[in-house]
Amino acid sequence: MPAIVLIGAQWGDEGKGKATDLLGSRVDYVVKFNGGNNAGHTVVVGTEKYALHLLPSGILTPGVTPIIANGVVVDIEVLFEELDALSSRGVDVSKLRVSANAHVITQYHRTMDKVTERFLGKRQIGTTGRGIGPTYADKINRVGIRIQDLFDENILRQKVEGALGQKNHMLVKVYNRRAITVDEIVDDLLSYAERLRPMVADTALLLHEALVDGKTVLFEGGQATMLDVDHGTYPFVTSSNATSGGAVTGSGIGPNRIDRIIAVVKAYTTRVGAGPFPTELFDESGEFLRAKGFEFGTTTGRPRRCGWYDAPIARYTARINGVTDFVLTKLDVLTGLETIPVCVAYEVDGVRYDEVPVSQSDFHHAKPVYEEFPGWTEDITMVRRFEDLPKNAQDYVLALEAMSGARISAIGVGPDREAILTRHDLID
Repeated sequence: MPAIVLIGAQWGDEGKGKATDLLGSRVDYVVKFNGGNNAGHTVVVGTEKYALHLLPSGILTPGVTPIIANGVVVDIEVLFEELDALSSRGVDVSKLRVSANAHVITQYHRTMDKVTERFLGKRQIGTTGRGIGPTYADKINRVGIRIQDLFDENILRQKVEGALGQKNHMLVKVYNRRAITVDEIVDDLLSYAERLRPMVADTALLLHEALVDGKTVLFEGGQATMLDVDHGTYPFVTSSNATSGGAVTGSGIGPNRIDRIIAVVKAYTTRVGAGPFPTELFDESGEFLRAKGFEFGTTTGRPRRCGWYDAPIARYTARINGVTDFVLTKLDVLTGLETIPVCVAYEVDGVRYDEVPVSQSDFHHAKPVYEEFPGWTEDITMVRRFEDLPKNAQDYVLALEAMSGARISAIGVGPDREAILTRHDLID
Protein backbone atom coordinates (compact mmCIF):
# COMPACT_ATOMS: atom_id res chain seq x y z
CA MET A 1 0.00 0.00 0.00
CA PRO A 2 1.21 3.53 -0.71
CA ALA A 3 2.89 6.28 1.23
CA ILE A 4 1.47 9.57 -0.05
CA VAL A 5 2.86 13.06 0.52
CA LEU A 6 0.39 15.95 0.41
CA ILE A 7 1.87 19.44 0.24
CA GLY A 8 0.85 23.00 -0.63
CA ALA A 9 1.77 24.28 -4.07
CA GLN A 10 1.74 28.02 -3.40
CA TRP A 11 2.16 30.08 -0.19
CA GLY A 12 -0.20 28.02 1.95
CA ASP A 13 -3.94 28.09 2.64
CA GLU A 14 -4.65 26.11 -0.52
CA GLY A 15 -7.10 23.74 1.15
CA LYS A 16 -4.82 20.87 2.17
CA GLY A 17 -7.25 19.94 4.94
CA LYS A 18 -9.98 19.33 2.38
CA ALA A 19 -7.66 17.15 0.30
CA THR A 20 -6.57 15.20 3.37
CA ASP A 21 -10.19 14.70 4.31
CA LEU A 22 -10.96 13.46 0.79
CA LEU A 23 -8.36 10.72 1.20
CA GLY A 24 -9.06 10.09 4.87
CA SER A 25 -11.45 7.16 4.63
CA ARG A 26 -8.87 5.23 2.58
CA VAL A 27 -5.90 6.08 4.79
CA ASP A 28 -4.72 4.37 7.97
CA TYR A 29 -2.26 7.01 9.23
CA VAL A 30 -2.06 10.78 8.71
CA VAL A 31 1.30 12.32 9.61
CA LYS A 32 2.16 15.98 10.21
CA PHE A 33 5.88 16.24 9.43
CA ASN A 34 6.79 19.94 9.64
CA GLY A 35 5.76 23.28 11.10
CA GLY A 36 3.77 23.93 14.23
CA ASN A 37 0.67 25.89 15.16
CA ASN A 38 1.65 28.72 12.81
CA ALA A 39 -0.68 27.50 10.08
CA GLY A 40 -4.17 26.10 10.03
CA HIS A 41 -6.48 23.79 8.14
CA THR A 42 -10.21 24.45 7.96
CA VAL A 43 -12.29 21.33 7.39
CA VAL A 44 -16.07 21.42 6.96
CA VAL A 45 -17.92 18.25 7.98
CA GLY A 46 -21.61 18.60 7.25
CA THR A 47 -22.70 21.70 9.14
CA GLU A 48 -19.65 21.58 11.41
CA LYS A 49 -16.52 23.62 10.75
CA TYR A 50 -13.23 22.63 12.39
CA ALA A 51 -10.15 24.85 12.50
CA LEU A 52 -7.00 22.80 13.16
CA HIS A 53 -3.63 24.39 13.79
CA LEU A 54 -1.26 21.82 15.27
CA LEU A 55 -3.17 18.59 14.84
CA PRO A 56 -3.18 16.62 11.57
CA SER A 57 -6.45 16.92 9.65
CA GLY A 58 -6.84 13.16 9.74
CA ILE A 59 -7.79 13.34 13.39
CA LEU A 60 -11.35 14.09 12.19
CA THR A 61 -11.62 10.78 10.31
CA PRO A 62 -12.72 7.77 12.38
CA GLY A 63 -10.25 4.88 12.27
CA VAL A 64 -7.26 7.00 11.24
CA THR A 65 -4.20 7.18 13.50
CA PRO A 66 -2.92 10.78 13.53
CA ILE A 67 0.81 11.32 14.05
CA ILE A 68 2.76 14.43 15.04
CA ALA A 69 6.21 13.47 13.79
CA ASN A 70 9.74 14.56 14.72
CA GLY A 71 9.87 17.43 12.22
CA VAL A 72 7.09 19.33 13.99
CA VAL A 73 7.61 21.88 16.78
CA VAL A 74 4.96 21.43 19.46
CA ASP A 75 3.33 24.03 21.67
CA ILE A 76 1.97 21.62 24.29
CA GLU A 77 -0.56 24.10 25.65
CA VAL A 78 -2.02 24.53 22.16
CA LEU A 79 -1.95 20.76 21.64
CA PHE A 80 -4.14 20.14 24.67
CA GLU A 81 -6.43 23.07 23.87
CA GLU A 82 -7.11 21.59 20.43
CA LEU A 83 -7.58 18.08 21.80
CA ASP A 84 -10.01 19.31 24.46
CA ALA A 85 -11.95 21.37 21.92
CA LEU A 86 -12.36 18.36 19.62
CA SER A 87 -13.25 16.03 22.48
CA SER A 88 -15.97 18.42 23.63
CA ARG A 89 -17.50 18.12 20.15
CA GLY A 90 -17.48 14.33 20.22
CA VAL A 91 -14.32 13.69 18.19
CA ASP A 92 -12.26 10.67 19.31
CA VAL A 93 -8.66 11.87 19.81
CA SER A 94 -7.35 8.82 21.66
CA LYS A 95 -5.27 7.51 18.75
CA LEU A 96 -2.98 10.54 18.51
CA ARG A 97 0.73 9.75 18.75
CA VAL A 98 3.49 12.33 19.20
CA SER A 99 7.15 11.77 18.35
CA ALA A 100 9.51 11.65 21.32
CA ASN A 101 11.98 13.57 19.13
CA ALA A 102 9.71 16.49 18.27
CA HIS A 103 10.91 19.82 19.66
CA VAL A 104 8.91 21.83 22.18
CA ILE A 105 7.89 25.48 21.88
CA THR A 106 8.39 27.21 25.22
CA GLN A 107 7.45 30.59 26.62
CA TYR A 108 10.86 32.00 25.78
CA HIS A 109 10.51 30.96 22.14
CA ARG A 110 7.24 32.86 21.85
CA THR A 111 8.73 35.88 23.58
CA MET A 112 11.84 35.92 21.38
CA ASP A 113 9.71 35.59 18.26
CA LYS A 114 7.61 38.63 19.09
CA VAL A 115 10.38 40.95 20.27
CA THR A 116 12.79 40.15 17.42
CA GLU A 117 10.07 40.60 14.80
CA ARG A 118 9.13 43.96 16.30
CA PHE A 119 12.80 44.93 16.40
CA LEU A 120 13.11 44.36 12.63
CA GLY A 121 10.70 47.23 11.92
CA LYS A 122 10.21 47.62 8.16
CA ARG A 123 12.22 44.45 7.54
CA GLN A 124 9.70 42.25 9.35
CA ILE A 125 9.21 38.74 7.97
CA GLY A 126 5.54 38.55 8.94
CA THR A 127 5.75 35.68 11.43
CA THR A 128 2.77 34.60 13.48
CA GLY A 129 4.64 35.30 16.73
CA ARG A 130 4.02 31.76 17.97
CA GLY A 131 7.67 30.85 18.56
CA ILE A 132 8.11 28.61 15.53
CA GLY A 133 11.30 30.16 14.12
CA PRO A 134 13.15 30.46 17.46
CA THR A 135 12.30 26.82 18.26
CA TYR A 136 13.72 25.61 14.96
CA ALA A 137 16.76 27.85 15.50
CA ASP A 138 17.37 26.20 18.87
CA LYS A 139 16.99 22.80 17.23
CA ILE A 140 19.70 23.61 14.69
CA ASN A 141 21.87 25.23 17.37
CA ARG A 142 21.50 22.03 19.45
CA VAL A 143 20.01 23.75 22.47
CA GLY A 144 16.42 22.66 21.87
CA ILE A 145 14.00 20.93 24.21
CA ARG A 146 12.47 17.70 22.93
CA ILE A 147 9.27 15.95 23.99
CA GLN A 148 11.26 13.14 25.59
CA ASP A 149 13.07 15.63 27.84
CA LEU A 150 9.85 16.27 29.78
CA PHE A 151 10.18 12.82 31.33
CA ASP A 152 13.63 13.45 32.87
CA GLU A 153 13.54 16.51 35.10
CA ASN A 154 17.33 16.69 35.52
CA ILE A 155 17.95 16.67 31.77
CA LEU A 156 15.11 19.14 31.22
CA ARG A 157 16.49 21.58 33.78
CA GLN A 158 20.01 21.38 32.31
CA LYS A 159 18.72 22.05 28.81
CA VAL A 160 16.52 24.98 29.86
CA GLU A 161 19.45 26.52 31.77
CA GLY A 162 21.64 26.23 28.69
CA ALA A 163 19.04 27.73 26.40
CA LEU A 164 18.14 30.63 28.70
CA GLY A 165 21.70 31.76 29.37
CA GLN A 166 22.09 33.62 26.10
CA LYS A 167 18.43 34.47 25.64
CA ASN A 168 18.12 36.32 28.93
CA HIS A 169 21.11 38.49 28.01
CA MET A 170 19.33 39.38 24.78
CA LEU A 171 15.97 39.98 26.44
CA VAL A 172 17.36 42.21 29.19
CA LYS A 173 20.21 44.07 27.49
CA VAL A 174 18.93 44.39 23.92
CA TYR A 175 15.14 44.27 24.13
CA ASN A 176 14.68 45.74 27.63
CA ARG A 177 12.53 42.84 28.79
CA ARG A 178 12.59 40.90 32.05
CA ALA A 179 14.66 37.77 32.39
CA ILE A 180 12.82 34.44 32.26
CA THR A 181 13.60 32.05 35.12
CA VAL A 182 14.53 28.42 34.66
CA ASP A 183 11.97 27.35 37.27
CA GLU A 184 9.00 28.92 35.50
CA ILE A 185 9.85 27.13 32.25
CA VAL A 186 10.61 23.78 33.88
CA ASP A 187 7.50 23.89 36.08
CA ASP A 188 5.31 24.76 33.09
CA LEU A 189 6.66 21.94 30.95
CA LEU A 190 6.53 19.35 33.72
CA SER A 191 2.87 20.17 34.32
CA TYR A 192 2.06 18.56 30.97
CA ALA A 193 4.28 15.49 31.29
CA GLU A 194 1.89 12.90 32.73
CA ARG A 195 -0.97 13.75 30.40
CA LEU A 196 1.40 13.73 27.44
CA ARG A 197 3.18 10.48 28.31
CA PRO A 198 0.62 8.00 26.85
CA MET A 199 0.69 9.81 23.49
CA VAL A 200 4.48 9.72 23.05
CA ALA A 201 6.02 7.08 20.80
CA ASP A 202 8.89 6.22 18.49
CA THR A 203 6.80 7.39 15.55
CA ALA A 204 9.49 6.62 12.94
CA LEU A 205 9.38 2.96 13.99
CA LEU A 206 5.58 3.04 14.18
CA LEU A 207 5.34 4.33 10.59
CA HIS A 208 7.94 1.86 9.32
CA GLU A 209 5.98 -1.02 10.77
CA ALA A 210 2.73 0.36 9.35
CA LEU A 211 4.17 0.47 5.83
CA VAL A 212 5.65 -3.03 6.20
CA ASP A 213 2.18 -4.22 7.24
CA GLY A 214 0.63 -2.78 4.08
CA LYS A 215 -1.05 0.23 5.68
CA THR A 216 -1.65 3.46 3.76
CA VAL A 217 0.14 6.47 5.21
CA LEU A 218 -0.55 10.08 4.28
CA PHE A 219 2.13 12.68 5.05
CA GLU A 220 0.50 16.07 5.45
CA GLY A 221 2.72 19.13 5.02
CA GLY A 222 2.21 22.38 6.86
CA GLN A 223 2.60 25.71 5.03
CA ALA A 224 3.61 25.25 1.37
CA THR A 225 6.37 25.03 -1.22
CA MET A 226 6.92 28.78 -1.61
CA LEU A 227 7.37 29.03 2.17
CA ASP A 228 9.96 26.23 2.35
CA VAL A 229 13.12 27.45 4.11
CA ASP A 230 15.33 26.17 1.26
CA HIS A 231 13.11 26.45 -1.81
CA GLY A 232 10.70 29.26 -0.97
CA THR A 233 10.88 33.04 -1.27
CA TYR A 234 13.65 33.37 1.31
CA PRO A 235 13.83 35.11 3.77
CA PHE A 236 10.02 35.46 3.67
CA VAL A 237 9.54 31.79 4.46
CA THR A 238 8.77 29.46 7.32
CA SER A 239 11.54 27.78 9.32
CA SER A 240 11.05 24.20 8.15
CA ASN A 241 10.98 22.14 4.96
CA ALA A 242 7.42 22.23 3.66
CA THR A 243 8.31 20.40 0.43
CA SER A 244 8.02 16.66 -0.19
CA GLY A 245 11.61 16.05 0.93
CA GLY A 246 10.60 17.30 4.36
CA ALA A 247 8.27 14.33 4.71
CA VAL A 248 11.29 12.04 4.78
CA THR A 249 13.46 13.93 7.26
CA GLY A 250 10.45 15.09 9.25
CA SER A 251 9.08 11.61 9.85
CA GLY A 252 12.00 9.20 9.68
CA ILE A 253 10.92 7.08 6.72
CA GLY A 254 13.12 6.27 3.75
CA PRO A 255 12.66 8.23 0.50
CA ASN A 256 12.09 5.02 -1.44
CA ARG A 257 8.88 4.46 0.53
CA ILE A 258 7.08 7.42 -1.09
CA ASP A 259 4.67 6.35 -3.85
CA ARG A 260 2.75 9.51 -4.72
CA ILE A 261 3.18 13.25 -4.22
CA ILE A 262 0.04 15.37 -4.31
CA ALA A 263 0.20 19.17 -4.40
CA VAL A 264 -2.82 21.29 -3.52
CA VAL A 265 -3.18 24.47 -5.57
CA LYS A 266 -5.88 27.14 -5.56
CA ALA A 267 -7.60 28.23 -8.75
CA TYR A 268 -6.08 31.62 -7.91
CA THR A 269 -3.25 32.57 -5.50
CA THR A 270 -3.07 33.92 -1.95
CA ARG A 271 -0.34 34.81 0.49
CA VAL A 272 -0.16 35.87 4.15
CA GLY A 273 2.70 37.96 5.49
CA ALA A 274 5.47 39.88 3.74
CA GLY A 275 7.41 38.91 0.64
CA PRO A 276 7.18 39.02 -3.16
CA PHE A 277 3.90 38.10 -4.84
CA PRO A 278 3.92 38.85 -8.61
CA THR A 279 0.19 38.41 -9.30
CA GLU A 280 -1.03 40.29 -6.21
CA LEU A 281 -4.13 42.41 -6.84
CA PHE A 282 -4.76 45.78 -5.23
CA ASP A 283 -8.10 46.52 -6.92
CA GLU A 284 -11.67 45.31 -6.82
CA SER A 285 -10.63 41.96 -8.29
CA GLY A 286 -8.49 41.28 -5.24
CA GLU A 287 -11.35 42.26 -2.95
CA PHE A 288 -13.68 39.99 -4.93
CA LEU A 289 -11.40 36.97 -4.40
CA ARG A 290 -10.84 37.80 -0.73
CA ALA A 291 -14.53 38.23 0.06
CA LYS A 292 -15.89 35.35 -2.00
CA GLY A 293 -13.10 32.97 -1.03
CA PHE A 294 -13.22 34.08 2.61
CA GLU A 295 -9.49 34.62 2.50
CA PHE A 296 -8.63 35.20 6.12
CA GLY A 297 -6.04 33.19 8.04
CA THR A 298 -7.30 30.16 9.98
CA THR A 299 -4.67 30.73 12.66
CA THR A 300 -4.23 34.51 12.71
CA GLY A 301 -7.41 35.88 11.14
CA ARG A 302 -5.22 38.12 8.97
CA PRO A 303 -6.68 39.05 5.55
CA ARG A 304 -4.79 37.20 2.85
CA ARG A 305 -3.20 38.93 -0.10
CA CYS A 306 -4.96 37.74 -3.26
CA GLY A 307 -3.90 37.38 -6.89
CA TRP A 308 -4.46 35.41 -10.06
CA TYR A 309 -3.19 31.88 -10.72
CA ASP A 310 0.57 31.75 -11.26
CA ALA A 311 1.56 28.95 -13.66
CA PRO A 312 5.36 29.37 -13.27
CA ILE A 313 4.95 28.78 -9.53
CA ALA A 314 2.88 25.66 -10.21
CA ARG A 315 5.59 24.36 -12.56
CA TYR A 316 8.26 25.16 -9.97
CA THR A 317 6.28 23.25 -7.35
CA ALA A 318 5.86 20.28 -9.68
CA ARG A 319 9.62 20.20 -10.30
CA ILE A 320 10.85 20.75 -6.73
CA ASN A 321 8.47 18.21 -5.20
CA GLY A 322 8.19 15.64 -7.98
CA VAL A 323 4.43 16.19 -8.05
CA THR A 324 2.39 13.34 -9.50
CA ASP A 325 -1.05 14.93 -9.00
CA PHE A 326 -2.52 18.37 -8.36
CA VAL A 327 -5.70 18.97 -6.38
CA LEU A 328 -7.21 22.24 -7.61
CA THR A 329 -9.34 23.98 -4.97
CA LYS A 330 -11.82 26.87 -4.84
CA LEU A 331 -12.75 26.79 -8.50
CA ASP A 332 -16.21 27.98 -7.44
CA VAL A 333 -14.77 31.29 -6.20
CA LEU A 334 -14.12 32.30 -9.82
CA THR A 335 -17.78 31.88 -10.81
CA GLY A 336 -19.23 35.15 -12.06
CA LEU A 337 -16.04 36.60 -13.54
CA GLU A 338 -16.29 37.66 -17.18
CA THR A 339 -12.64 36.86 -17.84
CA ILE A 340 -9.99 35.16 -15.70
CA PRO A 341 -6.34 36.17 -16.13
CA VAL A 342 -3.60 33.56 -15.60
CA CYS A 343 0.07 34.42 -15.17
CA VAL A 344 1.97 32.40 -17.78
CA ALA A 345 5.39 34.07 -17.42
CA TYR A 346 7.15 37.10 -15.90
CA GLU A 347 8.88 40.13 -17.24
CA VAL A 348 11.89 41.58 -15.41
CA ASP A 349 13.54 44.69 -16.87
CA GLY A 350 12.26 43.82 -20.32
CA VAL A 351 13.38 40.17 -20.15
CA ARG A 352 10.80 37.37 -20.22
CA TYR A 353 11.09 34.55 -17.67
CA ASP A 354 9.01 31.43 -18.25
CA GLU A 355 10.19 29.95 -14.96
CA VAL A 356 10.57 31.35 -11.44
CA PRO A 357 13.77 33.47 -11.41
CA VAL A 358 16.50 32.14 -9.14
CA SER A 359 17.41 35.67 -8.05
CA GLN A 360 15.36 37.03 -5.17
CA SER A 361 15.74 40.54 -6.59
CA ASP A 362 14.46 39.47 -10.00
CA PHE A 363 11.47 37.70 -8.47
CA HIS A 364 10.71 40.73 -6.31
CA HIS A 365 10.58 42.93 -9.43
CA ALA A 366 8.82 40.38 -11.64
CA LYS A 367 5.76 41.62 -13.53
CA PRO A 368 3.21 38.98 -14.54
CA VAL A 369 2.57 38.20 -18.19
CA TYR A 370 -1.13 37.30 -18.40
CA GLU A 371 -3.24 35.17 -20.68
CA GLU A 372 -6.99 35.64 -20.26
CA PHE A 373 -9.64 32.91 -20.25
CA PRO A 374 -13.43 33.33 -20.53
CA GLY A 375 -15.32 32.89 -17.27
CA TRP A 376 -18.66 31.29 -16.42
CA THR A 377 -21.76 32.26 -14.45
CA GLU A 378 -23.30 28.88 -13.62
CA ASP A 379 -23.27 27.65 -10.01
CA ILE A 380 -20.85 24.72 -9.84
CA THR A 381 -21.01 23.89 -6.13
CA MET A 382 -23.22 20.82 -6.70
CA VAL A 383 -21.25 19.46 -9.66
CA ARG A 384 -19.59 16.08 -9.01
CA ARG A 385 -18.37 15.12 -12.51
CA PHE A 386 -15.86 17.05 -14.57
CA GLU A 387 -18.03 16.64 -17.67
CA ASP A 388 -20.86 18.48 -15.91
CA LEU A 389 -18.85 21.65 -15.33
CA PRO A 390 -19.59 24.58 -17.63
CA LYS A 391 -17.51 24.38 -20.81
CA ASN A 392 -15.50 27.48 -19.88
CA ALA A 393 -14.74 26.02 -16.45
CA GLN A 394 -13.55 22.79 -18.05
CA ASP A 395 -11.37 24.73 -20.47
CA TYR A 396 -9.88 26.76 -17.62
CA VAL A 397 -8.94 23.61 -15.69
CA LEU A 398 -7.45 21.95 -18.77
CA ALA A 399 -5.43 25.08 -19.56
CA LEU A 400 -4.03 25.17 -16.03
CA GLU A 401 -3.18 21.48 -16.26
CA ALA A 402 -1.30 21.97 -19.53
CA MET A 403 0.87 24.73 -18.09
CA SER A 404 1.40 23.45 -14.53
CA GLY A 405 3.58 20.38 -14.94
CA ALA A 406 1.31 17.60 -13.61
CA ARG A 407 -2.21 16.32 -14.04
CA ILE A 408 -5.11 17.86 -12.10
CA SER A 409 -6.70 14.84 -10.47
CA ALA A 410 -9.35 16.43 -8.22
CA ILE A 411 -11.18 19.75 -8.17
CA GLY A 412 -12.79 21.50 -5.22
CA VAL A 413 -16.04 23.25 -6.16
CA GLY A 414 -17.29 24.43 -2.77
CA PRO A 415 -16.56 24.58 0.96
CA ASP A 416 -18.50 21.46 1.95
CA ARG A 417 -16.73 18.18 2.61
CA GLU A 418 -18.28 16.47 -0.41
CA ALA A 419 -17.91 19.44 -2.77
CA ILE A 420 -15.12 17.91 -4.79
CA LEU A 421 -14.95 15.97 -8.04
CA THR A 422 -12.33 13.40 -9.00
CA ARG A 423 -10.76 12.99 -12.45
CA HIS A 424 -8.06 10.48 -11.45
CA ASP A 425 -7.74 8.23 -8.40
CA LEU A 426 -5.31 9.74 -5.87
CA ILE A 427 -4.28 6.46 -4.27
CA ASP A 428 -4.44 3.56 -6.76
